[in-house]
Amino acid sequence: MALNMADLAERAGVSIATVSRALSGAPGVSEETRRRIKSLAEDLSYAVSPDAARLARGSSGRVAVVTPDVAHWFYAAMLDGIVTSLRGTDLDVLLYEVKQERERRRFFEELPARRQVDALVLIALPISDDERRRLDLMGVTVVMAGGTLQDHPHVRIDDVAAGRQATAQLVRAGHERIAMINSHGTWSLEYAAPSARLRGFTEALEEAGLPVRPEYVVHRRWGSHGGVEGMSELLSLPRPPTAVVTFSDEVAFGALRTLRRAAVAIPHTMSVVGIDDHHLADMFDLTTVHQPVTRQGIVAGELVRGILEGADVASRHVTLPTRVVVRGTAGPPP
Repeated sequence: MALNMADLAERAGVSIATVSRALSGAPGVSEETRRRIKSLAEDLSYAVSPDAARLARGSSGRVAVVTPDVAHWFYAAMLDGIVTSLRGTDLDVLLYEVKQERERRRFFEELPARRQVDALVLIALPISDDERRRLDLMGVTVVMAGGTLQDHPHVRIDDVAAGRQATAQLVRAGHERIAMINSHGTWSLEYAAPSARLRGFTEALEEAGLPVRPEYVVHRRWGSHGGVEGMSELLSLPRPPTAVVTFSDEVAFGALRTLRRAAVAIPHTMSVVGIDDHHLADMFDLTTVHQPVTRQGIVAGELVRGILEGADVASRHVTLPTRVVVRGTAGPPP
């Protein structure tokens, strides 16, 4: 017959609370009593349930991860890093996908009533002021992976630096007519990355003494179709650019398709540089700026672990470096 904690307490001649504290490692029990209860538990093959141990420690043992999309490579890679980092701990991961606006509103509206968690990890999710207040009311550790959220712990890249690196690569190659296909998403809240990467693009041109031509900056919906449309618009200009920086590699993939269908030689007539280093970037021979996506997830998980364990976390605000990966889509101007 399976034993419960009350049975073990009766045989040990102590209270249920004492058994709970002894088996969970909580203070308030003498070492002699702790050893006696553990020895008895081993003799009787009694195992304390994880939920009971967590309750005794005043924690749930759960970490909620909120992502706009579980299938997209960026969020999937970030999630893989978080799960990898938390593997081997006694923390369970609860996954919430908020792909649609209504799902997002529902998540934050029901946030106070959700199952208790010890920490919440947001993957590159823009947050409104009202949603910040709801998060603060939870009173748990909140970590942002792939962005920032006020003074909460975060891990990210410097998107301004990424835009500068992509543009500087073309400036060094000798280009003067450099354009950018920037992106906007489908959320009602604005993501920080598009404006930051555009700022890096602008700063790199200004430092090189090159003009920022308004007609050379186009904004299209994020994704490969946006790249198709953006490059088509640039090619229709009376004097098209000789090089293009794209907001992301996926935008670059669409831009490259337009160039190939228009029989524009790459990179001899038009150079293209992306940002992200998508897992297909090498197949497209795309010159791009690498950002360590999985590593950001790993660091986010490490932040959660360290904070929950009460460790001395060296830095709660982590910015990982980016670097240019030179391939075959960028060269000197014609």
